[in-house]
Amino acid sequence: MSALKWWQTAVFYQIYPRSFADGNGDGIGDFKGITEKLDYLSSLGVDALWLSPHFPSPNWDCGYDISDYCNVAPEYGTMDDFKLFLSESHKRNIRVILDLVLNHTSDEHSWFVESKSSRDNPKADWYVWVDTPPNNWQSCFDGDAWTYAPERGQYYYHYFMKQQPDLNWHNPEVKKAMWDAVRFWLDLGVDGFRLDAIGTIFEDPNLTPHTVPMNLAELRRFSDLAKTPKELKLKDKYWNDMFKNQWAQAGVHDLMKELRAILDEYEGDRMLVGEDDNIDYLGNGEDELHLVFNFPLMRTDRITPVHVRKNQKGRLQKLDALIAKKGWPCNTLGNHDCSRIHTRYGDKMHDADLARLNAALVLTMKGTPFLYNGEEIGMNDYMLTDISQVKDTMGAWYYHAIVTEMGVHPDEAILRTAEMTRDKNRTPMQWSNTPNAGFSPVNVSPWLPVNPNYKDEITVKEQEHNPASLLNYYKRLLRVRKGSPALQAGEYIPLRATEKDYFSFLRKTDEQTVLVVLNYSQNNLDLDFTRAKEIKNSTLKILFSSAERRINILPPSFKINPFEVFIAEIVNSK
Repeated sequence: MSALKWWQTAVFYQIYPRSFADGNGDGIGDFKGITEKLDYLSSLGVDALWLSPHFPSPNWDCGYDISDYCNVAPEYGTMDDFKLFLSESHKRNIRVILDLVLNHTSDEHSWFVESKSSRDNPKADWYVWVDTPPNNWQSCFDGDAWTYAPERGQYYYHYFMKQQPDLNWHNPEVKKAMWDAVRFWLDLGVDGFRLDAIGTIFEDPNLTPHTVPMNLAELRRFSDLAKTPKELKLKDKYWNDMFKNQWAQAGVHDLMKELRAILDEYEGDRMLVGEDDNIDYLGNGEDELHLVFNFPLMRTDRITPVHVRKNQKGRLQKLDALIAKKGWPCNTLGNHDCSRIHTRYGDKMHDADLARLNAALVLTMKGTPFLYNGEEIGMNDYMLTDISQVKDTMGAWYYHAIVTEMGVHPDEAILRTAEMTRDKNRTPMQWSNTPNAGFSPVNVSPWLPVNPNYKDEITVKEQEHNPASLLNYYKRLLRVRKGSPALQAGEYIPLRATEKDYFSFLRKTDEQTVLVVLNYSQNNLDLDFTRAKEIKNSTLKILFSSAERRINILPPSFKINPFEVFIAEIVNSK
């Protein structure tokens, strides 16, 4: 344990600032609100916060179009509000990492305003400019990736929407300006960064066109309607082929090494986690990123023992082989860009049970867990029913594209839009069973509609005093994790590798061995671990069980209840 860094043993909690807590009553979350909730986060048991962008932005992409990297958006407060939030977090031993968007700025950033003003401006080469679109590349958000700027009579490139022009990282002045912004926040005391979309920073220098026989809107529509195995396979191929020349190009590793060197100048083990699953970005384990996400774990319709076992085998073997065990896993099942885990991995019958199992999975697997705000009370997706409610511009673009260009009926279009938009999992945090779920005052309209299921006890206040609530389940799990060296630092040893109903494994350190069993079935199961060499001739001291067990010591053969989460320390081993 003493050899591990803080970011290896910490549990991270992602806050989407706009939706977390409205401290000044204007319908938008802010730093005053977040600061007021720090005691709640401390009582929950998390160790670090990841903030989605809080920088000034025109909000074409909900803050990921940044117009000033060294300031605070007025709707979130002032720089003093941020400093107070950071100080109060650190007083509670809660670390803070910020979102760092390297690929692009807002088109309202002063850099871009200068760059587009003329071809001889000092910042003329800070973005990617061409005289004529050289290929058929698409923006992943809204169609053509090349947009005309009449001010200089050229087109600029944008992987995301046209309001997010890509920076030219081949220009050393761009690099210096961005590294200055990084140092600005590190000097203030932030503990690191989550790096947004690092794979998009560089493009194919040959500007090779894609070969997909449709544009982005048509591909999204094709994906909506794909049903057969052949169509689904073709859909995946088309998505890869459309964007493969705009992703993961040479140069990113050198850039990450430069960034890591900057963080290493600072005391306190500042850290980097990349929005990518490519473990190559860990470098040699000490010279690039500290963590990348295990996104393959998320890429399934259902979390099953077979899927998790396969994921763990491949992921951990690659980490060990690539960088001689200097790499560290990082696991999550949800964030601001995807459907909430309660909705995404439910089966419409056992959603609550599955949500508890999946929480335990993330918190007991080897690696650093990341949670998303609202998971701990069971918040789920809220499907918008009116296009006027949609704030995610990617969703609004898709709605209008399929209605106007493809003749899709508005009723179907809003259904498709509600499914694909990220608004569904960004709705305001549900604090209490009062109008607006306690997020904003009663007479204020929140920036996004509140999910009305806050009336069904899916709130913090209603769950805090209910011992059987999901919130208290999370708190107990987090306490068990924090009190168990094996769950924080132990090696992963799989057990019963062919079982389809349950997932079982050991976490083992020199001082402790813990057995974890997650029963993903609705069946009572008879389990017998007496042949496992690490458990043979031992007893099991129960650390956590989602079932109401009246004893806390069991033999290595025992019964487990449907959907039970079972965690036990192995004792008296001979």
